[in-house]
This record gives sequence, structure tokens and C-alpha cells, in this order.
Amino acid sequence: MPADSVVKPHPTLLRGAAGKAGYIAPPAVSPAPPVAQSRGMLASLVVMVVVPLLVVAGYLWAVAQDQYASRAGFTIRQDDSASASDLLGGMSQLLGGGGAGHADLLFEYLRSQELVLRLDDQLDLRAHYSTHWPRDPVFALPPDGSTDQLVRFWHRVLRVSFDRNTGLLLVEARANTPDYARDLVSALVAESERMINQLNAQSRRDRMQLAEGDLALSIDRLRRAREDLAAFRARTRILDPDADIQGRMGVLNNLQGQLAQHLVEHDLLAQTTAATDPRLRQSERRVEVIRDRIRQERVALSREDAGQGDSDYPRLIAQYEALVVEQEIAQRGYGAAQQALDLARANAERQSLYIAQFIPPTLTQDAAYPERTLLTGLTGLFALMLWAFGVLGYLSLRDRT
Repeated sequence: MPADSVVKPHPTLLRGAAGKAGYIAPPAVSPAPPVAQSRGMLASLVVMVVVPLLVVAGYLWAVAQDQYASRAGFTIRQDDSASASDLLGGMSQLLGGGGAGHADLLFEYLRSQELVLRLDDQLDLRAHYSTHWPRDPVFALPPDGSTDQLVRFWHRVLRVSFDRNTGLLLVEARANTPDYARDLVSALVAESERMINQLNAQSRRDRMQLAEGDLALSIDRLRRAREDLAAFRARTRILDPDADIQGRMGVLNNLQGQLAQHLVEHDLLAQTTAATDPRLRQSERRVEVIRDRIRQERVALSREDAGQGDSDYPRLIAQYEALVVEQEIAQRGYGAAQQALDLARANAERQSLYIAQFIPPTLTQDAAYPERTLLTGLTGLFALMLWAFGVLGYLSLRDRT
């Protein structure tokens, strides 16, 4: 060890400790040689940065197989054309469904297990993506992989971009050949159309069932209202209380006219004959009879059993008017339900939702994946950052000891 590398204690400390018996001076500490530190950092740099970078770059350029991407863009459109039935009350807003929210369902369906299994039945995804196994285990699918592995691999090769503001869907799928990638994206678009048609069919069935159920309820309500009115007429033996009242009022008016006429005749007879004249007594008797009849008719208008026990005539009139109002409401409800059914049937005959493509499935000639330059650069960057943090941590711990 060189002499200049030995750390000498301070003279004051030596003088203070020299007077104590059995004092032993601490051993000298020598720092690590700069050459050893440089070699250690260089070795760690090679192990943590250079080696992983070479491994990743070698795998990407020598082992990883090319993948081709096909893209398509579409959106869900709603038929906004108005039919003649839409002018009958604006009820289409109550029965018709919009395309809002269906794009979210389609976005989730494109990543679902059901779609993966359907595409596997149509295009044999397992056989295609396991072609380079086990030569390329990172970017290939094991041929005996489970369904969950297939779904996870599908999430790696599929990229779906969805703009909620515009409702535009951009789909990109990767495959080992350009033709297979285009066929895969075409199958995705076809499956999306099938799902939208299924939603249309389900929506039509729901609308028809709802309209038919409302119509059945309105028919039943109208039938009960008519049966109640018929039972009231049979029980009271009154077909139309309004006409019955008019008839009774006509009788009362006729009696009042007769009373006025006989009163005039009685006054004339009283002026021309004696008080003992039998004609005078007969005229008085006729006037009293007419007055009694008028009194009875008025009582009948205010209170009469009319086959209802102790129910008076005004109460029967109130019951009849309530039944008539109920029948009119049921009739209007039946008309509205029939109109709604016609509107639902008209909407069921047309396609309310459909797929509109603005980018057809593309056929590329150049392999876009794996992104070798990007992956290599990211690997080097993260490895360098990890090495730098490790070196800084090591130096910090060494300075504290």
C-alpha cells in the first residue's frame, strides 16, 4: 500500500489519547482505488444496459417475425328519415331508440371473448398465430393455448380507437400476412354489422311487444268501461239519463202550461158564475190535481229510486256521467295505443341503425410490426435509467458508511 494512501489521525487526537492507558489507535481507512470504481461501474453498465439491449435487439432483428397491419374505420349511423306515421303525434321519440351508446357496446364487443371465438371458427386464429411457434415465442401464440391465452393474445394484436365525441371507431389488426390481416379486419366489420342487426332486431321486438301490450291493456280497459255502462243501463233501465231528464222536463213544462190555462179558465168562470156552480168546483179540482202532479214530478226529479233501492236520481246521473267519462278516456287510450302500434310496425320495417364505413379494410405491403427501432430504443432508455438509479444509490450508501 503506498504511504500517501494511509490516513493519519489528527495530532490533537493523538495527544489527547496518549495519556490513557491501553489506548489503541483506530486502523487507517483507505478509499477504493479510482480504477476499481471505474471498472465496477463499467461492468454494471455492460450487465444492466449493453447486454439487455443486445439481447432485445438481436431477438427483434434476428428472431421476431414480421407482422402486417390492416386498418378500417366505421361509425354507427341512425336513420333520421321521417315516415308518415311520425306526423301523427310525434310518438317516434318515445318508441324509437337512438344510436347513442351503441358505439360503446360495439367497442366492448370487439374485445370480447365471444368475438374471438367466432373469428377462431371462421379464420382459425390459433393455427395462424401459432405458425412461428416456438421459434418466436414472444410474438406467437402457443398452439395448445387456452381460450384465455387466445383472448389475451387477441388484445395484443388488436387496436381499437374510439372517439366518444364523434362516435368514430378505428380498428387495426395484425397478422403474419397482409391478406390474412385484411380478411381479419373484414371479418371484424362483418361481425360488427351482425351485432348492429341483432340490436335492431331486438329493438324492433321490444317496440312491438311494448306497443302490443299497451294496445291489449287499452282494449281491456275500453271493454270494462263499456260493460260497466251497459250494466248501469240494465240495472237502472235508463238508456240515456240526459234524454230521460229532457222527457221529464217536457212533462213538467206541459203540466205547468196546463196549470196556467186552467187557472185562467177558473178565474173567468169565477167572474161569470155563482160560487155554488158545480163547474167552478170542478175547475178548482182540476187545478189542484195539476198542482199535485207538478209537485210529484219535481220530487221525482230530485229523488227517485229508479230501480236502485235508496239511490236518488241525481246520484244516478253522477254515476252515469262518471261511466261516460271513463269510456271516453278508454276510447282515447285505445286510439293512442293503436297509433303507437302502427308507428312501431312502420319503424320495424326499416333499418334504424347501420354501419357506415369511411375507411375500408386496407391491404398493406410493408411490415409495420414489431416496431424494432422503437422497442430497442425504449429498452436502452429504461435500462440506462435503471442503471443510473442503481449507481446513484450505491454511491449514496457508500458515502454514508
